[in-house]
Amino acid sequence: MEENKKKDIFDKIMSLPVLNIFEPFYTKHKEGLMYLFFGGLTFFLSLFLFWFMDSVMHINEVINNSIDWVICVAFQFFTNRTWVFDGKVDNTKDFLKQAGSFTAGRLFTLVVEDLLIFIFITLMGLPKMPVKLGATFVVIALNYVISKLIVFRKKD
Repeated sequence: MEENKKKDIFDKIMSLPVLNIFEPFYTKHKEGLMYLFFGGLTFFLSLFLFWFMDSVMHINEVINNSIDWVICVAFQFFTNRTWVFDGKVDNTKDFLKQAGSFTAGRLFTLVVEDLLIFIFITLMGLPKMPVKLGATFVVIALNYVISKLIVFRKKD
């Protein structure tokens, strides 16, 4: 890790005794590990929200998924920008561009996910949670590609 770069909370945790044996692996694969960690948190948040709005609030699955999406995208933007892709920018214009492209990419994957849910749950009557689970895996992969190649792309 670069010596002049400030350590974040995860870097500090990995340099603790016992955990420091994993530090070389962590340093080499930090972006992927952080994406998996925060993606995992978002995954469980999304599944919980979907279940809660379905089972407790009895909200239509497509509306439910859209509300779930808004909450999870806000969480994802903050965590991806801060810890996964180191998306710090120098000015408000660049921040708004970054937030806009992040949201546009997530809107695209929302449409993909809503279509999968509509087709497999609403039209075909398949069980809700397995379909939501499968759709979520598709979205996670698409979101990583969009974030890595478009939103938080490093300038040369």
